[in-house]
Formats: sequence, structure tokens, C-alpha cells
Amino acid sequence: MQPRTITFSKNVFLPLTTVCRNRCGYCSFKTPVQDGCLMMPDNVEALLLRGRDAGCTEALFTFGERPEEEPGFSRYLEKTGYDTILDYCEAMCKKSIEYGILPHTNAGILTYDEMKRLRKVNASMGLMLETTARIPAHNGSKGKEPEVRLAMMEDAGKLKIPFTTGLLLGIGETVADREESLLAIRDINKKYGNIQEIILQNFCPKDNTPMAAFRVPETEEICETIKMARRILPEEIAIQIAPNLIDASTLISCGVDDLGGVSPVTIDYVNPEHPWPAIDDLKTIVGDATLRERLCIYPRFIRAGWFDAGLQPLINRLDQRISTGSRKP
Repeated sequence: MQPRTITFSKNVFLPLTTVCRNRCGYCSFKTPVQDGCLMMPDNVEALLLRGRDAGCTEALFTFGERPEEEPGFSRYLEKTGYDTILDYCEAMCKKSIEYGILPHTNAGILTYDEMKRLRKVNASMGLMLETTARIPAHNGSKGKEPEVRLAMMEDAGKLKIPFTTGLLLGIGETVADREESLLAIRDINKKYGNIQEIILQNFCPKDNTPMAAFRVPETEEICETIKMARRILPEEIAIQIAPNLIDASTLISCGVDDLGGVSPVTIDYVNPEHPWPAIDDLKTIVGDATLRERLCIYPRFIRAGWFDAGLQPLINRLDQRISTGSRKP
């Protein structure tokens, strides 16, 4: 029997700001405007340089959803020299390309035109569906309306953007809600074929949040959800878990295909209390399976040309590098 292959990408995590319009009950990433992280351009470039030198192929750009809706944020943004967070993100994606690292942006809800604009400087993009259920955890978070998130995923399909989505498990949804969410993802992919992977991410309670005492999903529960996803979704969609949030080695046999982005240079800013495993430790996690590095755009989308022509030279160079196992940045 052919050994299974488990993939991962080597990334540098760049949270441009932690200011966000949403009020999710489980989140500690969001901060008030006056305390909010605003990563300045020189800091972004310094991390891109470290990422390049460490052999990273993906720059994960993220920021709180629609931060300009928070009073006072625009005054802070002026310090970067850009008028909007989207202007800033686009410029930093261009810097990432200059450093030889492919951008992947996950910025919450974006319009069709905004995604079309960012497509030129992103090899892939993402948005967690989280759940199709309406749950108390999302009260006060208009960006978490299920139909709004599903509509953005459809827009990404229309634009031929290789897309990452996923479920956040344990935030108040039921098993039936998880099935409904997976079916919704499947149906979008049937129409557009743009879903390259889904993340099945377990909820991790955070101190000083309304859900700090919420029950954490058990490993067996996560395993059953992985098996459900594998039954519902086509084989072409990879199933990903986060190796810093759960004992991934116990879940590989449940149907996991991918360990997501793992960074040798930056922390997981969304879950800072959970350090990444070392790259070498991933080999132990996958056990008898073969571990293989990948880009943030999956091979089938490279073959189909689902990217802006301006990214072709960098995609080709990085694809060749990881295919040959070269360590040269």
C-alpha cells in the first residue's frame, strides 16, 4: 500500500492590525484601537527578510475585519503612509513578492472588487466559514453572518481564486450544524471548483473572553468531524488541522491531508499561547506518512493557471525549489 502524503507550508505570519469591527465571544486577537497592533512597514519588511532567509514560501497577511469602522483607527493608519487598510495590505503583498514569498491574505469579509484587486498580488486567499449556524458567540459580529461569508466564498469562485476555508469546532454549533456547513462548502466547490483546503480547527478558550470557560472539543469528536468531512467533500479538497492546537499525531489516521502553515520565524498571533512545532517535529507527527512541503497555492491550481500572470515567475521558482528539495531561498 502506498504511504500517505501529508503536506504543510512554511510561512511567515503578518498581522497588519488587530483592530476589528467584530465582537466574537471567543477571540483575544481583537484589541481596542488605542492598544491595537499596527504593524509598521519597516516591521513587515524585517519579518519578510527573516522569512526569506528561513526558506518561507508563504506570507500570511491577516488583520481584523473592517478596522476603519472602529472610531479613531484611521488616525493610527496614517502613520503607515496609506489611506486604507486595503491599500496597505496590497502594498505589503507587493513587498512580499519582491522578497520572493507568495502572499496569502485572510482579511475577513471583502467585496468582489476588493478581492479582484488583491488577486493580482495573492497566490491564494481565505476566509473561515466557521459555521452556518447562528450562535451566541457571534453576537455583535456582522461579518460572521453565514450568508455573507458564503457569498464571499462564491465571489472568490467567480474570480478563480484558490481558496481556504474551514470550520471552527466547539463554539456552540451542533454536529448537524457541522454537516450543514460542510455541505455548503461542498456545494460552492461543485459550482466553482475553488476550494483547495478546509481547516477543521478546534476552539481554544482564551482568558478574559466571554467563552473562557467553554468546553473544549474532545479528540474523538474532532476525529469524527474529520471523517464526516472526508465523506462529504471530494478528494481534491485537502483536510487540514493545526498541529499547534491539538495532538495532531492522533488525528492523522482520521483522514487528515495537511498541517497548514507552520512558521519558523513568527508566532501564531491568533493563538499565541500555542507555539508551533518545529519543522523537524512534523515528521514525527505524521508517523508513517510522507511529509511534503507545498506552496500556499495547490498544484492543481498552478496547473490550471488560477493566478495573476505577474506571479508566474515566482510561483515557478518556488515550485521548482520545493520539488527539488533545495534549501536555497
